[in-house]
Amino acid sequence: MVVAMGMMAQPAFAQTQAAPKADAGEIIVTAQKRAENVQNVPLAVTVLGSGQLAAAGVRQFQDLGAVSPSLTIRPAEHPVNANVSLRGVGTFAFGIGVEPSVAVMVDEVPLAFQARAFTDLPDVERIEVLRGPQSTLYGKAASAGLINIITRNPTSELKVRANATLTADNEYGANFSVSGPISPTLGYVVSGAYSKWKGNVTNLFNGQKLNGRESGNMRAKLRWEPTSDASITLSLNYMNGNTNVGRPIVYQAAGALFRGGAGVTIATALPGVTAGADNQNVSINYTSRTKYQGGGGNIRGEFQLGDHSLVTITSYDKFRLDDYFDSDETAQSAAAYTNVQIGTFKSTLFTQEVRLLSDGSKPFRYTLGAYYANVDFERPFYRGPAFSLANWNATSKSSQIAAFVQSDWNFLPNATLTTGGRIQNESIGYTFHDIQNGSARFSGTAQDTAATYRASLRYEFTPRVNAFLTYSTGYKGQTYDLTTGFNSGRANAGPIKPETSRDIEFGVRSQLFDRKVTLNVTYFDTTYKNLQAQTIETIDNVQNFRLTNVGKLGTHGVEVDAGYRPSSNFNFNSSFALLDAKYLSFPAAQCFAGQTAAQGCFVGTPSSQNLTGTRAVQAPAFKTSITAEYTPQIKDGLRGLAQVNLQHQSSVYYAARDPQTFQKAYSIVNLNLGLRAEDKRWEVTGFVNNLFDKQYYPSLINNNGSWGGAMTTQAILPRDFRRYAGIRASLNF
Repeated sequence: MVVAMGMMAQPAFAQTQAAPKADAGEIIVTAQKRAENVQNVPLAVTVLGSGQLAAAGVRQFQDLGAVSPSLTIRPAEHPVNANVSLRGVGTFAFGIGVEPSVAVMVDEVPLAFQARAFTDLPDVERIEVLRGPQSTLYGKAASAGLINIITRNPTSELKVRANATLTADNEYGANFSVSGPISPTLGYVVSGAYSKWKGNVTNLFNGQKLNGRESGNMRAKLRWEPTSDASITLSLNYMNGNTNVGRPIVYQAAGALFRGGAGVTIATALPGVTAGADNQNVSINYTSRTKYQGGGGNIRGEFQLGDHSLVTITSYDKFRLDDYFDSDETAQSAAAYTNVQIGTFKSTLFTQEVRLLSDGSKPFRYTLGAYYANVDFERPFYRGPAFSLANWNATSKSSQIAAFVQSDWNFLPNATLTTGGRIQNESIGYTFHDIQNGSARFSGTAQDTAATYRASLRYEFTPRVNAFLTYSTGYKGQTYDLTTGFNSGRANAGPIKPETSRDIEFGVRSQLFDRKVTLNVTYFDTTYKNLQAQTIETIDNVQNFRLTNVGKLGTHGVEVDAGYRPSSNFNFNSSFALLDAKYLSFPAAQCFAGQTAAQGCFVGTPSSQNLTGTRAVQAPAFKTSITAEYTPQIKDGLRGLAQVNLQHQSSVYYAARDPQTFQKAYSIVNLNLGLRAEDKRWEVTGFVNNLFDKQYYPSLINNNGSWGGAMTTQAILPRDFRRYAGIRASLNF
């Protein structure tokens, strides 16, 4: 998708890998690990530029779903439990060893934890969202798709960028980027960002604002080109931040009693709080929060070997997140009702990738590569002292080695056949120390070898119109369900089997009317087998709920990306996704709290529901993002700026069939008005996000169990739950 048709791909300080020259209006991507015009890539790719992100009010990773309709990001009480899904497919599990379905990479380097991404976006050049299975080139963590964040590279002359944002509801932030040459062979870029927002939830217990965040990050790159055929880039990064959260009760049945306690009504347990759709108050006596820090780096080498290019990427990353949660979520001080959760997530990741690329200008071209990764996780966890007791420490290790190949063959003047394959071997291991239950200890190891492949036929009808047909397979690795309740039965059952998928896509890419119109259409049909999800499983004649292989999920639909740029003054971009994602086989799912037999809950020990044929969670049937920009000339050297962004999403369930987690359709409008220099050296913009003050919830939680079975629904509020205004200024010279 070319959502930033007027954005030129910025050249790096120098590129040893031969890349096509970008004409005006063309976007260069690396979705296939080779620099290519996005219109010629036989994949469903969304490309987001910095201007598009600003118009939609996107400043953090979790906001990306607003501008990529096939992407949905559901927040949680802390980032590790948040979920990222593409085309209705994501990983709804909390275990430390469970692979995500959507991989996140920064400059082609993977992140061990999706939570590592949930902060301010770094010094972004562009973001590529690859929809559908990407396992052949990107491995087992990309079974549903990939988000690749590309940061700016060193430049051949001094460049300075700076941005600042201030809002009327106490958010402020700034970022900068400075790049240029140190010598004829050495270039640099240094960037940093800081932001803080108090939040939009009030804790009546102490007057503290919640649902806020504070984050800072620094990045630096040094690029050395000893010869015209070689370059080495050293990249370093560091991040530090914190979040807090309050989950207001937006609906509660009359007479609800906290944990069924006599007289412990909402007025007693949460003094001053009134449940309702507009409620932005909580009353908790322990601040639910996280603090995190992490850092790492990578060394990228690019070497020209005759008509081939050799690329090597070595990376190391370390991340820690400490989480604290008021699990009773009340102001109660009585020992029988006071409960907290305290834990830590630690990850260490090392990767090494080597790939050889042939001359991209020849009729037959190929990419050969090898990849190695080693990742360690650790999770100590405590919950108590009053109820739902847990105290354990788990570790998870994974080591994988893979080889991949992809070739493009122009076997006819206008026809290209793309084929690729990947084979990988993975070893996993775990330890689980259950301190709560007799200090029981468990451990285990497993390994698996798997192959994935892809084939695509692309035909170019004209230089600006082409169509493709692609068949690909996906793979998500085996894992252990390392969460509360892990026991000898789960240990003896062994690892959860890998999840596999097959995907068929048909797409048309076109630029019409002297390239003033871009129209891209993709049809997709994907089936996932051995779907990894929470279900009922019988182990040692005991039925329990755990992450396991539940059956099948199917998702198919149409994605349309359209852009219209009649002149340099006007730019219109739109995209929408029609999605039908259903469980094709899910016979024994957990009933939601309060579910009756009439609602499909089969009474038993334990009770269950059959979700076969049910729409997948977090999978809206329709979603769209539309942006219009008008930049009229006011006088020589000065232009006005008017941007309107519309986001619409149809209804969605956050838990299958649960009416308490049903979010009805909603639309959000953002408005930007400002001035900019003709040469874009500076810009000042006033903005209003959620112009018409429409309320919606990106996450709803059924919490009946904490209130004696009485219907109680909590929400995590979005950044734009209420209309807010601000000013944004930027310098670029």
